[in-house]
Amino acid sequence: MTIKEAQQAVDQWIKTYGVRYFSELTNMAVLTEEVGELARVMARKYGDQSFKPGEKDNLGEEMADVLWVLLCLANQTGVDLTKELQKSIEKKTLRDKERHKNNKKLK
Repeated sequence: MTIKEAQQAVDQWIKTYGVRYFSELTNMAVLTEEVGELARVMARKYGDQSFKPGEKDNLGEEMADVLWVLLCLANQTGVDLTKELQKSIEKKTLRDKERHKNNKKLK
């Protein structure tokens, strides 16, 4: 699935099952909540915390939840994430093509 197809699939799901998009501000709050849930799993799986009884290692699920809400926000605000990601890669390539190679901390 391409990013464009993902944006279209989320839009179709919202129109079929979701009644309407939540407001942009609500979705921003939901995105923050989902990132927090992802952070909790990361802290337990890769950090110093351990899973509490009943918690599960659902890393992929939490990443997908973050992506879902981000796709919603892109759809609501008219952002073509494919185009914007391509621009971001180009910007980072121009700015950082030698920076990381020359970073002694990464060697």
